[in-house]
Amino acid sequence: MATEQELSDFLKSVDKRAFKRTLYHVRNEESALDIVQDSMLKLAEHYGDKPPGELPMLFQRILTNSTLDWFRRQKTRNAVFTSMSDFERTGDDGSDFDLLEVHAGASDGEAAQSAEDQVRRRQTLRNIETEIQALPARQREAFLLRYWEELDVAETAAAMGCSEGSVKTHCFRAVQTLSRVLKAKGIEL
Repeated sequence: MATEQELSDFLKSVDKRAFKRTLYHVRNEESALDIVQDSMLKLAEHYGDKPPGELPMLFQRILTNSTLDWFRRQKTRNAVFTSMSDFERTGDDGSDFDLLEVHAGASDGEAAQSAEDQVRRRQTLRNIETEIQALPARQREAFLLRYWEELDVAETAAAMGCSEGSVKTHCFRAVQTLSRVLKAKGIEL
């Protein structure tokens, strides 16, 4: 049984990565924040009494389901209100999401970089982020779970509700696509 402190520590450890992963899917900061917060509340309300070792997989599954639910609601909402201009779906708010802001702060080594190096690094990260967002949804989800969340193949398959072979295929295709597209832009990983 997870203590209240263990649950709190777990949620603190995954909040930024969960937000970033969800943002890649929904492409809207406010919606991504809502989804992550709802997922955290569901975990605390329904599964807070589970052993600490089970929390990561439970949370990933809840987050995945909450994201899918969001897409279903958007699809239904758009189908219902397509002819009513007052209720048309608004696009992204246009604000840039800076990957560097996700991290707590720059290390001393980064502070010594020239302004040109910092700008080049930011541009490279934005290019990578854009290409990750351009991946098909299942490839993006598999890629982010495996390489961002650092889940193994079995855990990723459980979180996505598919077979391990599907996870491997989605990850392979995502890596191939990213490699090809980023190499064409002059970004070597």
